Amino acid sequence: MKRLLALCGFSLFSMMAQAGPQINVGVVYDYLDGDKSTYMKRVFNGGTSTAFVKIEIMEILYAADGSYQEVPLQDQVDAMTKNGLMASPARLIVPANGVQGTRLLFMGDRDKERYFRVRFVPVVPEAEDEFAVSAEEREDYKKERIAAGVKVLAGFGTVFFVRPRDTRFETVIDDSAGRYQVRNNGNSVVVIDEFKDCSAQKENDCRPTTKHHVMAGRAFAFDKEPGREYRFDLIEGPGKKAVEIKG
Repeated sequence: MKRLLALCGFSLFSMMAQAGPQINVGVVYDYLDGDKSTYMKRVFNGGTSTAFVKIEIMEILYAADGSYQEVPLQDQVDAMTKNGLMASPARLIVPANGVQGTRLLFMGDRDKERYFRVRFVPVVPEAEDEFAVSAEEREDYKKERIAAGVKVLAGFGTVFFVRPRDTRFETVIDDSAGRYQVRNNGNSVVVIDEFKDCSAQKENDCRPTTKHHVMAGRAFAFDKEPGREYRFDLIEGPGKKAVEIKG
């Protein structure tokens, strides 16, 4: 009986934990090609209630040593210079088991590549949030969350790459006896995707699969180990090449 009660309690807790909005924004990295100025991003809600989602954008500024800082944009895009990324709309009402989209629009300088952090934050709507709902609807939503036991709404952060208008890829490979290097001499990010480091003799003896973004002017390298095999996809914009190296 105690075990049955425990299982019932666990099931009730699981149902409560899963109640409410559950958003999903798809891939974490998005890329705006040099000949495009807008990008559609969709937000899915697999939860049991409506999701009210605020979209917040910060610009990521990288230093020469690889460190970076995130800088807020003045009202998303400066009204005078129109130099930055904005979301339209910046507020989404996503129904349960539904989807809504926002258009990410870039305006401004594209002489070099730029980077942005785009956050999708579920909120309980307040009057100042500018969601198109009445005061009564806001109160009803708050009561639903309390009844369902939902205290934390999980959000997502993505990285948005804005390629230069005149994008140029120039990837240089240095494959020596004990080391492999990919150097980006172009002006836009190159992606080392699904990087796998596995034993050549033992099946399923692999280190965790990783993904690497090689910024313009930088390099990705690794030391070869005897008896190991290295596989990854080298992605240059729309171009994709499978690479396999033996240690």
